[in-house]
Amino acid sequence: MLEKTDIKSLFLPELEAALKEMGEKPFRAKQIYQWLHEKLVTDFDEMTNLSKSVREQLKERFTLTVLKAVDVKISKIDGTRKYLFGLSDGNVIESVWMQYHHGNSVCISSQVGCRMGCKFCASTLDGLERNLTASEMLDQIYRIQADTGERVSNIVIMGSGEPMDNYDNVVRFIRLISDEKGLHISQRNITVSTCGIVPGIERFSREGLSVTLALSLHAPSDQVRRTLMPVANKYPVKDVLKACQGYFEATGRRLTFEYSLVSGVNDNLEEAKALAALLKGMHGHVNLIPVNPIKERDFVQSDQKAIQSFQNYLERQKIAVTVRREMGRDINGACGQLRKSFLEESQREGE
Repeated sequence: MLEKTDIKSLFLPELEAALKEMGEKPFRAKQIYQWLHEKLVTDFDEMTNLSKSVREQLKERFTLTVLKAVDVKISKIDGTRKYLFGLSDGNVIESVWMQYHHGNSVCISSQVGCRMGCKFCASTLDGLERNLTASEMLDQIYRIQADTGERVSNIVIMGSGEPMDNYDNVVRFIRLISDEKGLHISQRNITVSTCGIVPGIERFSREGLSVTLALSLHAPSDQVRRTLMPVANKYPVKDVLKACQGYFEATGRRLTFEYSLVSGVNDNLEEAKALAALLKGMHGHVNLIPVNPIKERDFVQSDQKAIQSFQNYLERQKIAVTVRREMGRDINGACGQLRKSFLEESQREGE
């Protein structure tokens, strides 16, 4: 039995080589690539300019990844859409579509679950199931674009999973989604968020990409960071920032430092002072995130006053800072919450 190839994860030259083996001309690969990545078809039979025999051969040799929306929640507050997608092996992942005045943004997952264990994130509560393929990352965007009828202009790889823990598939995804023969989303409109895996960041800076790198920092000291993020036990803050600085030097892309504010943990003025000192001279901006409470943890969101004083202090130190606008609060907008509740529900039904 011939093992099938995942056609949507192939670069055009790889597709040309595969079709050459089938005895087809290179122009055929271009047609197929356009059907997959521009017209976003969900079935080989929709490729109407191919003969029936070519379509049959494609079905024999290739799998065509198409995600099924298991659940879609639409926020009554701001129109944010949260998608729960079913994968071919029965796993589920989630993606979020957000409308901003500068365009539509989609937050995608890079893994089923996550093994990083960050304390404020629901994605990691059940550990890592598996990595997503490039096609499964692409199809989150393709299905959302088909469903909303609107073009996606910005992508953040910030859903479930740690992108640097699924390195090759994430890089392949970035090259495919930004390919001018596909959806051609500018790499400058793509953000990759990492919890700080130093070898991954160093390797990423050698890829010749121009995406934005966002670091989940969440605390200025190793001591506090370790209580929130197990990865901090392996990679100290100074090494992570050195790798981020290397990324800036290689790409010229300003960095983003994600900082989830947890009441009584990392939101006081001492932390703000330490953060300002740490980031002096770094080319980037701080994105303050009021933490989303999840029922499995006892973290409490900082109050407005604490958020404001933290922001004001950083601004006085000439550090660029924004407070993330909460989107989809009424539909479990945060990482991993929808998948978690779906899995619990399925378990209860199974019992």
